[in-house]
Amino acid sequence: MTETIEHTRKRLHMRSMRRGIKEMDLILSAFAAAHLAEMNDAELALYDALLSENDHDLYGWVGGQFAVPDVYADMIARIAAGAHGVTRPGASAH
Repeated sequence: MTETIEHTRKRLHMRSMRRGIKEMDLILSAFAAAHLAEMNDAELALYDALLSENDHDLYGWVGGQFAVPDVYADMIARIAAGAHGVTRPGASAH
């Protein structure tokens, strides 16, 4: 049985909210709420793969502490754009 795109988006949104560390819950749930509805099948598949990565690696990629694997570079940049203040405590947009 093939998963519908609506079910895929719902599943990915739930996986975004229930991470191993609270910071990634906040970062990924906000990203999912803002962007899952506009993602195509290929982007959803990439995001699904990204969600299988270790949270500490994800947090380091989003925060700029670790080099991002090329396959995730564009998506991590999009996620990081909305994560200011979560990855850099005390930071705010001016």
